[in-house]
Amino acid sequence: MASSWMQWLTNPRRNWFAAQHYKALSNRLKKYGLRYDDLYDPMYDLDIKEALARLPREVVDARNQRLKRAIDLSMKHEYLPEDLQALQTPFRSYLKDMLALVKKENAEREALGALPVYQRTIP
Repeated sequence: MASSWMQWLTNPRRNWFAAQHYKALSNRLKKYGLRYDDLYDPMYDLDIKEALARLPREVVDARNQRLKRAIDLSMKHEYLPEDLQALQTPFRSYLKDMLALVKKENAEREALGALPVYQRTIP
């Protein structure tokens, strides 16, 4: 019951309020040229750090460029030009699959009784 209610609450196709939130977030990300996955902080969650380390160098470099551009625009109190905002794809994910793989591997390690990779120490 609770999970079906949460799915309805967060599904933009079924809930008008979720659709409005999705639209506002999309517009905000487009103004700075960011993608939703760029908002994940690798210092907050070590799984994200591991997933970013496994991605191809070009993808990580593109992420870093988007973040630098967004910081620069924010400091200047400006937005991307309208023609560039139209080209942005804020919800095109590049991190979701790798993050799911890392979380699955960590769950498997935990099930086998081993420590996660980032908690291991060399004696």
